[in-house]
Amino acid sequence: MIRPVDFKFNEQTAANNKFQVASLESDVQNQALKEFDGFVELLRKNDVDVTVIDDTLQPETPDSIFPNNWVSFHDDGSIYLYPMFSENRRLERRKDILEGLKEKFEVNHVSDLSFYEMQYAFLEGTGSMVLDRVNKIAYACLSVRTDQVVLDNFCMLTGYESVSFQAVDNTNFPIYHTNVMMCIGDRFAVICLDSIRNDKEKLAVMLKLTNSGKTIIEITLDQMNHFAGNMLQVADQNGESLLVMSEQAYLSLSKEQVASLEHFSRIIYAPIYTIEKNGGGSARCMLAEIHLPKK
Repeated sequence: MIRPVDFKFNEQTAANNKFQVASLESDVQNQALKEFDGFVELLRKNDVDVTVIDDTLQPETPDSIFPNNWVSFHDDGSIYLYPMFSENRRLERRKDILEGLKEKFEVNHVSDLSFYEMQYAFLEGTGSMVLDRVNKIAYACLSVRTDQVVLDNFCMLTGYESVSFQAVDNTNFPIYHTNVMMCIGDRFAVICLDSIRNDKEKLAVMLKLTNSGKTIIEITLDQMNHFAGNMLQVADQNGESLLVMSEQAYLSLSKEQVASLEHFSRIIYAPIYTIEKNGGGSARCMLAEIHLPKK
């Protein structure tokens, strides 16, 4: 997790991220910092091992709080770096962070896909892709930030199978990141099926999920807009399964949905309203899960 020093509404990302709304408040950074620290405290209180790295004032990176877009970590010791749509988000890629992680984790190789930026083709990490790491399936709704060619290259390098589709919000605007409309757990999948308008694509996604052993828990477009798709299943240091989300996401769920999710994981949630509003991302986006082997 990256602790922000200059969090604010990023104009470079707002054109295709309809979840972003600029706050009128002047203390957005201070509010975001309180929310961030509270979120970290919640995770640690629940025995989740959290690596926190401070952001720097220079270069200017208003979205650094969402590290899962520029990097992903894998259990074979590999790290992938990704091509980013916004120029100021490309500055978030920091080699010093990767070097620091080598003290605690095994790193075998780093694959840098950021050269695709020169071709105006993007794949923003585990925002663009929702990974079923057990079955090696990469789900992706295609958008200006999620390019099929780059997705195919990632899948070729990693041995993942690509399942791509189109997804839109209630105004028919393309959803910018897959991880706002779906979440994959070990035995379940949370997904806004209403956002997939093409019936063939919807059926293909549903079949892939059920055939890989997932119980589908459907959310509505309105719940998606409250970040109910932006969850992440993690394990605490004793191996207990936790489902992490924002307070806004949790409060949007019905009692039946909560009961279904609690069948698989214990739910924890944090109030991160300022971050969600200005950044257009939520709890899952703030977590770059480290699957590297420990030393």
